Amino acid sequence: MLPTLADVLALDAVRRGSPEVVTGGDRLDTRVRWVHVAEITDIAHLLRGGELVLTTGVALPEEPARLAEYVATLAAVGAAGLVVELGRRFVRELPAVVVKTAEEHGLPLITLARDTPFVQITESVHNRIIDIQLEELRASEHLHEVFTELSVEGASPAEVVRQAARLSGRPAVLENLAHQVLACEPAGADPAALLASWETRSRAVAPAERTAYDEASGWLVTVVGARGQDWGRLILLSAGRPAPRDIVLAERAATTLALGRLLDRHQQSLELQAHGTVIAGILSSAYADPDEAAARARALGVPLTGRRLLGLVLRLPGAGLAPDLDLQARLGELAEAAALACRQARMPALVGVLDEAGVGVLLPLPPRAVAESALGALSERLRAAFAGEFVLAAGSAVESVKDVRRSFLEAEQVADVAVRRPDGRSFYRLPDLRLRGLLHLLRDDARLQTFAERELAPLLAHDAQRGGDLTRILSIYLESGRNKAVAASRAHLSRPAFYERLRRLERVLDTDLDDVESCLSLHVALLALDSCRRGGPGPRRTAF
Repeated sequence: MLPTLADVLALDAVRRGSPEVVTGGDRLDTRVRWVHVAEITDIAHLLRGGELVLTTGVALPEEPARLAEYVATLAAVGAAGLVVELGRRFVRELPAVVVKTAEEHGLPLITLARDTPFVQITESVHNRIIDIQLEELRASEHLHEVFTELSVEGASPAEVVRQAARLSGRPAVLENLAHQVLACEPAGADPAALLASWETRSRAVAPAERTAYDEASGWLVTVVGARGQDWGRLILLSAGRPAPRDIVLAERAATTLALGRLLDRHQQSLELQAHGTVIAGILSSAYADPDEAAARARALGVPLTGRRLLGLVLRLPGAGLAPDLDLQARLGELAEAAALACRQARMPALVGVLDEAGVGVLLPLPPRAVAESALGALSERLRAAFAGEFVLAAGSAVESVKDVRRSFLEAEQVADVAVRRPDGRSFYRLPDLRLRGLLHLLRDDARLQTFAERELAPLLAHDAQRGGDLTRILSIYLESGRNKAVAASRAHLSRPAFYERLRRLERVLDTDLDDVESCLSLHVALLALDSCRRGGPGPRRTAF
């Protein structure tokens, strides 16, 4: 940033001349672009604005009218100020007409009482200007390197906004065209206060240019978009006028955001990313104050305070079992469909892809709303919007943001069980899973694992050694309610063959399959084994 008149007056080369500000004392923050020594009257047409003119006055005219014209023309071309050395033409003070004209035109007028080599002043000021320009060039190069690296790495919008806030030292906010906050980095400010009534405040700031500083709000605003398609605004909040470096920073960050969206064609919408970030922050306790989470959600158009909060998990069959790009794309589609269904049902909600296995929905319900009715309406619209199988699991309703994690954890557990054996329900809750749900919740308990091993170890060893399928036969038999005819049909075996398998099972297990209690114990052990094998901890649980 160019030095001000106040900076120039503080230089040793100037102070040695005993400077005195005659007029324009309230304009010492005027920037000095260059220093020009001129002893002629007709100098204004050679200036471009921002110059500090130095003169001894030896060539200035005698006539008061021409002196006034000289000062007026300097002000008209935007000179930063006029410095007159006393002692040669004007001995102790300047003519009254010079002072009066400078006051009328707002031109800073400064006198030097002592003989001062002008070359020392010009050298000092020009060195200062060049040093500043070099510093700004280095800063611009650093910004270029930072944001180029972010572009190459495919950094998320949240990371770009975080870097913009770090480099500027100001809070940074990325919003969409509906003035909903997609990413926010408070830079030490109170997030709740920063985002309070955000939409209303943001709509009041509408600069005409793509990048502009709004004096009233103290916001530096730049439009984000490319190829003629604008989709948001990046805002740096500050209490003072930004430096040129801040303007370069804001525009470079906006370019990085626009480029990132163009390069990643399969990227989920920024709204879903923003929603997912808030959900993840709540689940990982990233927000020290629940009010901050509520403020961020409210800035996205989703009120959480004064509502009952319901954690939902949507799961696709097979999701999370192995890396699958098609499944990941389908998860993105499922998330978009869930967001659309929430809007159609007029249920503001946070919707985002949680991980490689599921989509999360944080659904705020009015105090008197019935959860089952809301879930039914949401499921109906979601199944109309998404062409494919999925499971919608819901946790218990909680009263505050700090308890949302518990609701999501319960929903995840329900989804893990329901996705393996869906029975066509529109949504699932923990009571719907009954014994299978209980065993899934206890799957990590060593006592349950010991019980399953004790009941089934001979059978599992037999199948492993001989490549048999007796474990599958036992499961079909018990799930058929011990109806041998039905079980034989489901196993695709003739009745005699199936009966022979049952007799072999009784020998291997040393038990009577006509005994109800024995069969119950074996059935529980099979369900427990299934939960331990297929429902163990996976990478998605790191979010909880």
